[in-house]
Amino acid sequence: MEMKQTTWPGRSNGRRFTSCPLWSTKGKKHHELHPTKHSNRMSGRGASSSSSTDGRDFSALPYELIMIIGVSLSHPNLRAASLACKSWYEALRPLRQAMLYMRWGKRFKHGRGGVQPNMDKALDAFLKGAALGSPMAMVDAGLIYWERGLKDKAVALYQKAADLGDLAGKCNLGISYLQVEPPNPKEAVKWLYHASNEGHTRAQYQLALCLHHGRGVDRNIKEAARWYLKAAEGGYVRAMYNVSLCYKFEEGLARSHCQARKWMKRAADRGHSKAQYEHGLALFSEGEKIKAVVYLELATRGGESASAHVKDVILQQLSETSRDDVMLLVDQWRALPSSS
Repeated sequence: MEMKQTTWPGRSNGRRFTSCPLWSTKGKKHHELHPTKHSNRMSGRGASSSSSTDGRDFSALPYELIMIIGVSLSHPNLRAASLACKSWYEALRPLRQAMLYMRWGKRFKHGRGGVQPNMDKALDAFLKGAALGSPMAMVDAGLIYWERGLKDKAVALYQKAADLGDLAGKCNLGISYLQVEPPNPKEAVKWLYHASNEGHTRAQYQLALCLHHGRGVDRNIKEAARWYLKAAEGGYVRAMYNVSLCYKFEEGLARSHCQARKWMKRAADRGHSKAQYEHGLALFSEGEKIKAVVYLELATRGGESASAHVKDVILQQLSETSRDDVMLLVDQWRALPSSS
């Protein structure tokens, strides 16, 4: 989900490592259930029509268990699972309805599909989806409550989503325990571990920060670096930047100039403004003035004020044609995809 994020901690304390963002539900990952090639579409022929070739009768599963399976599915896979047999179709009906409320909620939240942004209507739609058992709707409703300062309501919804196995719910619940008053770092780390072990990159990054700074857990730089690296390999940009610093300053990882440069460039190419600034400086030190100015200009546009001075110094050393070429390259630049 796209929304303005707050950060934890809110202000820079001068350390090299970035503070962790609150969260976003954009890029959530869900376990997927694929029907077998021989699955019957909607049929009223009873259990025998939906039995798998190994003799197990999945149509006879209790509705409650089918719902537990269904909450982890994306909309396309939920629709596919609903076609497995009549009992699945009926059991998953509430979740299909919840998905429709989710769509309307997103339309009202972001002003899409010909509707004007309306957060009250978005919240109402998400809450209706949550009431039908959708953990994704619980998370989205929780985000709105959190932004409105209703943290108790947000945490309650994150808890419900987490109990249903939703990774974003577990991650948000963990970060919430770091944000509430009084904070509960140990409970935060517990939920971040849950989500991290299941591959949630944002949770892996947040867990790494807790380990790095000893919040809710004993300080362990080596373990922090391991989780930074997992999140970075999963496409989380802020983790890429921190992995670069770990390699550069030998914090939890063996010093490697090559690896530090590689991860710094990866973060820069995905829009991390601090990485763009530092990568630009490195390119300038190597005599790559044109490339350096491109990254420094990107960093400047991203809010890195220190980058502007260095960029202007380099621009003075370039011809007018080269300066025009650089600005054209910057205007045409697009960030590579990431999970954050």
